[in-house]
Amino acid sequence: MDFFPGFTRQRIACADIEINAVIGGNGPPLLLLHGYPQTHVMWHRVAPQLAAHFTVVATDLRGYGDSSKPAGLSDHANYSKRAVARDQVEVMHQLGFERFFLAGHDRGGRVAHRLALDHPDCVRRLAVLDISPTKIMFEQTDMAFASAYYHWFFLIQPAPFPETVIAASREFYMRNGLRAGPETFAPQAWQEYLRCFDSATIHASCEDYRAAATIDLEHDRADETAGRKIESPLLVLWGENGIIEKLFDPIDDWKKVATDVRGRALPAGHYLPEEVPDLVSAALLRFFG
Repeated sequence: MDFFPGFTRQRIACADIEINAVIGGNGPPLLLLHGYPQTHVMWHRVAPQLAAHFTVVATDLRGYGDSSKPAGLSDHANYSKRAVARDQVEVMHQLGFERFFLAGHDRGGRVAHRLALDHPDCVRRLAVLDISPTKIMFEQTDMAFASAYYHWFFLIQPAPFPETVIAASREFYMRNGLRAGPETFAPQAWQEYLRCFDSATIHASCEDYRAAATIDLEHDRADETAGRKIESPLLVLWGENGIIEKLFDPIDDWKKVATDVRGRALPAGHYLPEEVPDLVSAALLRFFG
C-alpha cells in the first residue's frame, strides 16, 4: 500500500547510519517523528493534509522501521535522544532545510524535546503529542504509572532478557503492548508495524528505553542544572482518554522545561494521529501556520 501518495522515498546517509524518509508537499519544512513501536507510517492520516501547506518529511527513527538498527553500546549512547536527534538534524540539512517546524509523538516527542534543546537554531516551532518530559515522568513514578507504563521498566532490563521474551511472542506482544483496539490502526498500517518489528528493531527499541533511563536522564539533569529550557514556542497535545491525562499535568510539566507553552487534550487515547487525524492536522496547521 502507498501510505503517502505523491511523496517520494529516500534513504539518507548520516554519519554512521542511514535514515528512511518520505518527503512530499510544498511550503516551509515540517519534520514528523513517530513513536514506539511504530514507524513513519503512523502519520499516514495526517501527512497528506499537512502537505498542502508544508514540505513534510516523515522519517523512521534510528532503530525503527527501515532505518539502520545498530547494536547498542554498553552505555546506550548510540540510542540516546541526543544521538537520535542528531540524525534528524542531519537528514533535514541534507534535504536543504536549516530551520524547520517539528512534531513528535511518543518516543518521537522525546527526540524532538532533545533536538529543540541541542539545536535551538533549527527549530521554528515544536509540537509534542501525548507525553510529559521523560525526567518528570520517571520522578513521579508510582504504582498507577508503573502498572500503566509497565513496558518502560520491562524494556530497560539488561539484554537479552526483554529481547528474548518479546521475540518469542512478537505478534502477541505487539497486539497487547499497543493497548489499542483494532479499529485504531488501518489494517495495512498494523501489518507494516508488525513487519518492521523484527529482532533488530526489538533490540534497538529496548536500547531506546535503556537510554531513556540512563544517559538521557544525565543530559536532562545537566540542562536543569544549567538552566537550559526549550525556547521555541511549544504546543502540547494529549488524549483525554489516555494515561497522560489521568496521571500527569502536561501543560504544567512542560512549563518546567520550556518557556512558551500552550496546548489541550483531544478526544482520543494515546495514538492521536491515527485516532483523530483531522483534529491533529487542524491543531498543527493553526500552530505552525
